[in-house]
Amino acid sequence: MSDYPRDMVGYADSPPAANWPGKARVAVQFVINYEEGGENSILHGDEASEAFLSEIPGAQPIVGKRHLNMESIYEFGSRVGFWRLHRIFTERELPVTVFAIAMALQRNPAVVEAMLKSDWEIASHGYRWIDYQHVSEQIETRHLHTAIKIHEQATGSPPQGWYLGRCSENSHRIAAQQGKFSYNADTYADELPYWDYSFDEPQLMVPYTLDANDMRFANQGFSTGDDFYNYLKDSFDVLYTEGEHTPRMMSVGLHCRLMGRPGRAASLMRFLDYIQSFTAVWVTRRIDIADHWRKSHPAKKSHNPST
Repeated sequence: MSDYPRDMVGYADSPPAANWPGKARVAVQFVINYEEGGENSILHGDEASEAFLSEIPGAQPIVGKRHLNMESIYEFGSRVGFWRLHRIFTERELPVTVFAIAMALQRNPAVVEAMLKSDWEIASHGYRWIDYQHVSEQIETRHLHTAIKIHEQATGSPPQGWYLGRCSENSHRIAAQQGKFSYNADTYADELPYWDYSFDEPQLMVPYTLDANDMRFANQGFSTGDDFYNYLKDSFDVLYTEGEHTPRMMSVGLHCRLMGRPGRAASLMRFLDYIQSFTAVWVTRRIDIADHWRKSHPAKKSHNPST
């Protein structure tokens, strides 16, 4: 097992002191995934329509044809959902990181302008909102560079953060060797950032979440806004209590076409108002967490324990 490529040890029972600004017990980070206009569609050169993360239970891809109902669900995200989420966060003056599909940014300059005006971090979510598991390494690498180029054209600067989402076994290596990112968020392995030493240059991993995520309205787990609110509240309460001795981070994942619906947005507003009643909380962007970690816990030239 000496060459086992996974790290099963991590920080174990001795995580490093996060030393969040203001002596915060927990760093809370909200991600808005902006994917609308980059999903699977024959209009985008794909073989079939999108079937992932929508209001249609058990949706299946339609080969060779457009799926107008699915398209309109995604359109709601860009036409209405984004703007509702934008108002919710800007009214409370809370920072956000956007995981932005490059093709989606191209199709809606108005949302890009709103993100930039609000000083939101716009990280890259790749070129397309597709599954890269069976995409060739050559195409995946080309898509990464295309995403960076379009991102810079749309926003005025290259992305500092990267989250592909539906990865292949090559994705971490491609990002580390080709991306020149400040951090990679394609991991769910911890509640603190950590360094990945698998490649020539250490890669800072800032973990994301699939549990405190509105995607569970579409897949499984959340039926009502109360489900979402209670899960977020319980997660926050545990982390805040533990944070007296071991501060960590809490990520919350949102999608414009899902959380942008009014019946779900109400639960998000309740949660935002709840955490703002606490003092030892750092609501921040992912790039700020990455920058803080680089200064407080710089990379070391060493290997992971289980490697």
